[in-house]
Amino acid sequence: MTELQSKFVELEKRKEEVKQYFKDLEAAAHAVADEIGIGKYFQDEESGIVYKIVKPKGRYVEYEEYGYARTRRDGEDKGTLSIKEARENGFTV
Repeated sequence: MTELQSKFVELEKRKEEVKQYFKDLEAAAHAVADEIGIGKYFQDEESGIVYKIVKPKGRYVEYEEYGYARTRRDGEDKGTLSIKEARENGFTV
């Protein structure tokens, strides 16, 4: 095997490790989201971003079991959770 081919194999192995890492991370995040509960809001004290645990809707496509909507970050035009909705739920944004 050439040096270039060895490098390719090494990179592919690392990609698989990273995929597994993200798969494990996703499972951990789902477990925490399950404990928080669908429809629950919370706010990151550091950034002020408000999150809401949601169950994505899909008809013909398989979606993740849990997701979140959040208010926009600095520099973003909009988030997936309106500031109005966050304020209506008692958050200062």
